[in-house]
Amino acid sequence: MPNLFEPRHTALLVIDMQRDFLDPRGYAARAGLDVSRLRSVIDPIRELVSAARAADLLIVHTREGHLTDLSDCPAYKLERSHRAGAPIGSSGPLGRLLVRGEYGHDFIDELQPLSAETVIDKAGYSAFHGTDLALLLARRGITELLIAGITTEVCVSSTLRAAVELGYRCYTIADACASSLPDLHEAALRMIDVEGGIFGFVTDCRSVLDCLGTPVMQ
Repeated sequence: MPNLFEPRHTALLVIDMQRDFLDPRGYAARAGLDVSRLRSVIDPIRELVSAARAADLLIVHTREGHLTDLSDCPAYKLERSHRAGAPIGSSGPLGRLLVRGEYGHDFIDELQPLSAETVIDKAGYSAFHGTDLALLLARRGITELLIAGITTEVCVSSTLRAAVELGYRCYTIADACASSLPDLHEAALRMIDVEGGIFGFVTDCRSVLDCLGTPVMQ
């Protein structure tokens, strides 16, 4: 992996580490996803975030969710959530599923952003769709992205592809991303490498921490 870390030009994107996706009482669990697999990346991402803070990298946390009246939720997405048994906007133990301002919509306790860090609320799967993320990155002179979070095959991949289209050099951190299905995780990572890296590079936490000069915790 190239030594990408010029902190002024690199950002860490942490995708959708929310209670609705990671708590056994949230949206993902009700939709039949294996939350334990998704939770496996909590500790690696905590370590990455800590190292990124120490290196003064820009850190962006994203949350997927919808307005209280669901006016920003496409009809097909609503239909799909009903078919999965977890209707968006319905009541659950953590509040209304995937609705902004509800307890389940917020980040897990282990990965709460600092007050100075950026939070991007998104209604879609890509962190760039309908948000100010591209403008924020441009203002900070960001040209390279480290991408971590969930799920590998949906929001991580959607964000990655949008970023590549916009010209960012992207590094997907394989062991800091997860899916509820291992085969989808592996397939999503394999797609990145085709044609000499059409969607950037696949790396791992150890390599990123080495670039940042941070010892890996045992």
